[in-house]
Amino acid sequence: MKLIHLTDTHIVSSGERLFGLDPKARLQAAIASINAEHGDAALCVISGDLVNGGSVSEYEALRACLDPLALPYRLMVGNHDDRHNFTAVFPDSPLDAHGFVQSTVATAEGRVILLDTHEPGVHWGSYCGKRLGWLREQLDEAGARPVYLFMHHPPFAIGIPSMDRMTMRDDAPFAELLGGYPNIRHLFFGHVHRPIAGSWRGIPISAMRSTNHQVALDLETTAPVPKNLEPAGYGVVFIDEQQTIVHLHEYLHTEALPA
Repeated sequence: MKLIHLTDTHIVSSGERLFGLDPKARLQAAIASINAEHGDAALCVISGDLVNGGSVSEYEALRACLDPLALPYRLMVGNHDDRHNFTAVFPDSPLDAHGFVQSTVATAEGRVILLDTHEPGVHWGSYCGKRLGWLREQLDEAGARPVYLFMHHPPFAIGIPSMDRMTMRDDAPFAELLGGYPNIRHLFFGHVHRPIAGSWRGIPISAMRSTNHQVALDLETTAPVPKNLEPAGYGVVFIDEQQTIVHLHEYLHTEALPA
């Protein structure tokens, strides 16, 4: 099975730019790349910070960008998002019983579970008892089937001080819950605007670059977040019974070298 992992699209209203870039044009280029190269993917997940300011007009611009996408897609919310405005523009996006933007997708290779770590008014993430209860139900229903988690905020530090101030705060109960389910195969996250891979408490993890601007590999600065113009990218994920392989595709770099 092939999945596409997009994150941190940061769409702004028409005519605006962000750090000198046009997030809408860069997302449109990503979608063109996905349609041309990965039309056989089963699903595209966009893991939060869909828009930059949380406005209805930004979500409307996002919806127009996504219309040409040839794959089924699921949207998640991050710290730059607004649940109310998101659901107004994407009323068919699944919610849990408490109104959080959480859902599951049954696939040929297991269950994909999308988590909502958005905490209104702040940039750090949260995962309250109501959300934990919902996740426990989904994990129980999965039985022994493989589980693949997507979330916006990582529930751990990544070693970049400016971002580690804005991870998911209530990570201990979350970690305790996941520890009871050995069938969790991978945790995908956004928020950090960097390609990251490793493991956390025995669970393989990965993150992708933004489709717009990136966070510098600055291991000293605490504030503000140091940003740069490293290449945009998205993830191409291959999953089977034996392995999960995650490729970073820098889709704006398409010029081939001569043989």
